Amino acid sequence: MSKRKGGFTLPGESGYEKLTLAMAEKWGADVIRDSDGTVLSDDIIHSGYGIYSTICVIREHNAWAKKNPDKLQQTFLCTEPVTAVPDAARADSPDGKAAAAQSVRADAAYSGHADAACLGRAAEEACGCSLTIDLMADFFEEQFRINDGPAAMKYWQVYDRTTNTLVEPQAMAGGAPSWSYDKSTGTVTIHNAEPWHRYTVSFLAYRIWEEISMYNHTTNNWDKEHLMQIDPRYPETREYLLGWMKDWCESHPDTTVVRFTSLFYNFVWIWGSDARRRNLFTDWGSYDFTVSDLALDEFAAKYGYSMTAEDFINQNKRHVTHMPGNKRKADWMAFINDFVISFGKQLVDMVHSYGKKAYVFYDDSWVGLEPYNGRFSEFGFDGLIKCVFSGYEARLCAGVDVPVHELRLHPYLFPVGLGGAPTFMEGGDPTKDAKLYWNHVRRALLRSRIDRIGLGGYLHLTQDFPDFCDYIEQVSDEFRLIHDFHEEGKPFTIKTRVAVLHYWGSLRSWTLSGHFHETWQHDLIHINEALSGLPVEVSFISFDDVKNGALKQADVVINAGYAKSAWSGGDVWKDDGVVEKLTRWVYEGGTFIGVNEPSAVEGYDTYFRMAHVLGVDEDTGARICHGKWSFTAEDADGIVPAGAALAPKENRYLTDGRTKVLMAEGDQPVLTVHEFGKGKGIYLASFQVNDENTRLLYQLIRYAGGEGVTGLYMTDNLYTECAYYPGSKKLVVINNSGEPQTASVETESGTQTVTMEAYETVFVNL
Repeated sequence: MSKRKGGFTLPGESGYEKLTLAMAEKWGADVIRDSDGTVLSDDIIHSGYGIYSTICVIREHNAWAKKNPDKLQQTFLCTEPVTAVPDAARADSPDGKAAAAQSVRADAAYSGHADAACLGRAAEEACGCSLTIDLMADFFEEQFRINDGPAAMKYWQVYDRTTNTLVEPQAMAGGAPSWSYDKSTGTVTIHNAEPWHRYTVSFLAYRIWEEISMYNHTTNNWDKEHLMQIDPRYPETREYLLGWMKDWCESHPDTTVVRFTSLFYNFVWIWGSDARRRNLFTDWGSYDFTVSDLALDEFAAKYGYSMTAEDFINQNKRHVTHMPGNKRKADWMAFINDFVISFGKQLVDMVHSYGKKAYVFYDDSWVGLEPYNGRFSEFGFDGLIKCVFSGYEARLCAGVDVPVHELRLHPYLFPVGLGGAPTFMEGGDPTKDAKLYWNHVRRALLRSRIDRIGLGGYLHLTQDFPDFCDYIEQVSDEFRLIHDFHEEGKPFTIKTRVAVLHYWGSLRSWTLSGHFHETWQHDLIHINEALSGLPVEVSFISFDDVKNGALKQADVVINAGYAKSAWSGGDVWKDDGVVEKLTRWVYEGGTFIGVNEPSAVEGYDTYFRMAHVLGVDEDTGARICHGKWSFTAEDADGIVPAGAALAPKENRYLTDGRTKVLMAEGDQPVLTVHEFGKGKGIYLASFQVNDENTRLLYQLIRYAGGEGVTGLYMTDNLYTECAYYPGSKKLVVINNSGEPQTASVETESGTQTVTMEAYETVFVNL
């Protein structure tokens, strides 16, 4: 590899000018950027490199936020369920008397006159007991503050979770409210609680510490002011931000690219009050942090109906991305997307008016961007940046409709990583980390073109790790060469086309709802990761797409997930039209690959609605007395590579004697093939990505498409992979293992054999 320059973004740092320029030269950087917590000096800015300047639109305005505390972003919070215990039963407990006294005070507070206590006690004697709930008891007080303004409180809700019913505010005799709020104590008292029922309170809360800043602050032990996030939904905020953006552009004349750290709304990240369970809830695709009393009012005016707290809280389960959505959620997402595009475009247009480019970071406050909903190009962004740990994240970035695609590699130049383990500090091994991350990302880069790579964080931390600096030099040179191959034409792919079928379809192409380490327990994210580096054309389709002709563009459909999840499909499988379309498609020659609990839904003669195609079903208890087909596992077609292993799932059984079992664990089939008409159904009990299972998936896809389990441009060593670029006649062979490997590749020019060191990349001219 010849030493070249370009396609690399370096994090610079004021006070380390010599180091910054030396590393820029070593890594072939053409751009220098600042990072959260760093600035660039004039010497760096005027050194001849392109300059990325990082802005976070909503979190760099504490002075304004303090003057406008009612313009902070919000969310619905829901208390943990509390059981209503009658006063008599509580009398012997240490807090019994105190609780009774607090109830009397609350009675007086809501009515404002002396008879309130008598009214409250009379109601309790008549219908049960009172229950007082501390709203903030479960939540991190540095992250949230109760919004108890009149506009917000009309959206508060109290629920009897035992009966799953709303406790209406005006439910007591004489029109007295059934529950009341005590501002001085931050508590809600339910005056007519049913004894032994469980209650929750859902309320709006201001978010007073921006979550990414909160994470960076605690991870790096910063001694800084807590940053707050402001909500551009308010006209006053938008007016302020437009003025700020104008001033920023004028005061940064040397900036060539404005790097938006996403836009307005962060993915949800709720912290708890107890350090033993600090992370209460995280969902990378959630819209929970887009809510406010103003947004709720504007939504009702536009859509003709009102969203409620329970629409977001959903029995305290929330509407996580892993679960199928509904029309109300879809309407809310569209409502937010409309706003984010509208105001986001104003900011991008302003950046362009100053002769600068605008890139967006597809992490942090990305919610509302929706790069795969068909409207992303309306923003006018010049580039998209994605931080990556894995191959599927690189594919996610590469597929977005935007001129420039850039990856932010890991490890970040931070003392510790996301998991809390040391990185650039004593006990850390950033070179090893970088090799493992690059090993995953590199597979995907061979399949889809990425225009740029780079790092983020504190460059000075690399000074004590020269081997890391050497390795990043190697990575940057490899990247530039692979990029050149893509410039000369697309890589070779097999003929068999794969479509991944789940509830969200193309909207959630390549992702679930977070990084791999956040979604590792789902079969589908493992399948996505395996697919990201295979020479296969991959698309993501929804159940509506199935009914609208998408199957014409697929030879293999994969449906993977646990029952009731968005990935398996849940109640969408009750749509007979979907089942009919897929059944016919398989009968006429397609292959349906099901993993874990594919097409699972209750209410039919089989639990898997595609059991007739798969030849496998799950017994949920209804067939415990029925006889089962016996079988002998036999891999007659050489599909299963040595070392491949799939974890069994309980209660799987064969639906007929024609199902061939290729792998089994005891009496549980874990890999089966079932002929159905001209096509077939293939069932995998589970899937976890590794070298052996990735090869298994590839061979299954080839087998399903009639291309055989081996062929051209396929290594004979499953610990290695390759990519061929017909345009430049270049073959790239990679070693995915930590041991030396030798691999042979059948090509149209004959057999090519290469020997590689651990994680090495070899380039071959054909």
